Amino acid sequence: MEIRLQRLFLTGSSQIKKAMTIGTLALAMCHSAIAQQSSEQSDTNQSGDSEVLNKIITPDLERRTITEDKLDSENWEIGVYFGILSIEDFGSNDVVGARLAYHITEDFFLEANYAQSEAGDTSFERLSGAVQLLTDDQRDYSYYNLSVGYNIFPGEVFIGKNWSFNMAFYLVAGVGNTTFADNDFFTYNVGGGLRFFATDSLAIHFDVRDHIFDSDIIGPSERTHNLEAHLGLTMYF
Repeated sequence: MEIRLQRLFLTGSSQIKKAMTIGTLALAMCHSAIAQQSSEQSDTNQSGDSEVLNKIITPDLERRTITEDKLDSENWEIGVYFGILSIEDFGSNDVVGARLAYHITEDFFLEANYAQSEAGDTSFERLSGAVQLLTDDQRDYSYYNLSVGYNIFPGEVFIGKNWSFNMAFYLVAGVGNTTFADNDFFTYNVGGGLRFFATDSLAIHFDVRDHIFDSDIIGPSERTHNLEAHLGLTMYF
């Protein structure tokens, strides 16, 4: 009886060990399959994220080819100008002049000007008909001055889609001399202008100036303001 019980227990123990071994192998295979599936899913997610990042970082953009014009490095500027000069009490008349400038820095420059004009009749002369306060020679008007300029708004102006030009607004102030009616008058001048670079060495100017001096030509000495507006063309060298 005891021998049968021992055989029964030995046989049951062997079957239990086989069952445990099979279960362990099954669990190991399930774990391996789950790990492999998780790894494949992670790789798929990383690949998707990489594609999204590539789309964000490297967008498909059309880039234009831009040719930038190089300005000459010369500091001297010379040119001519013409416009209208309003001589106080003597009407508005044509004015023709010349300009020479030296650019000290990108912001500051020195400018010398010389111009000529001719005064018209005063309102008194036109009303009286016969009275002439000045002879024809005395009506010749000329001035020269030396001014300091400052570029306040350098920038660019765009014409259409394919053209852009450098330009700058500037202020000027200086002193000089005005010759009029056989007299010389110490003169202040203030104003401003626009410089437009048509090419790398050619510039177009539009200026407005006020020439201020004390005059006693038609009466007691008083301060006169002689406004000028002119258009000019200069070349750098």
